[in-house]
Amino acid sequence: MGVLDKKEMLTAAGIDVDGVLQRFMGSEKLMEKFLRRFADDVTFGQLRDCIAAGDCDGAFRAAHTLKGVAGNLGMTELFQGVSVMTEKFRAQDMTGAQEDLSLLQAAYDKVMEAVKNL
Repeated sequence: MGVLDKKEMLTAAGIDVDGVLQRFMGSEKLMEKFLRRFADDVTFGQLRDCIAAGDCDGAFRAAHTLKGVAGNLGMTELFQGVSVMTEKFRAQDMTGAQEDLSLLQAAYDKVMEAVKNL
């Protein structure tokens, strides 16, 4: 079973399968490889830890990294949420960061469940 066989599940998790496939020159195998790797990415945990510690610079770096990965892997909902956070942290604004993280957690959880089921 390949990525296209699970397209509906990935799409429901907020992943733009067609866009990612285009980015990976139509290689379903390559796309699946990188989506599976996302399950081991530690950036979300780093973001959570930096927010808890009040480390705005660290939160910016983690959010910016997560934004890049989510964008490249077509994780639209996650990308949009972390993009807003990235700009807040860039401006050294941590107001509402914990609440923003709680909202982002839902998008992250959906993506993680999908990639773990590939």
